[in-house]
Amino acid sequence: MRHSLREKIITVCNKKIAQKGEGVGVSFYAFFANKNDDPQLLMEAATWWIQTHELDHFEKAQKIIAMVESEGNS
Repeated sequence: MRHSLREKIITVCNKKIAQKGEGVGVSFYAFFANKNDDPQLLMEAATWWIQTHELDHFEKAQKIIAMVESEGNS
């Protein structure tokens, strides 16, 4: 996953946690605007979420941050 997408995911997840608390769930759609202005980036996120990790539609934001950070360190 490209570095800019990892940073965006972490930023959005941290914002959601700050707004709604530690148990907040997110979908990969949370990282994008309501219009499809970057289909390649959307597909990259969807592939990581659905095909690579077989995640549910909603996952805990803290879990996603941990996954993204651990992959960024590999």
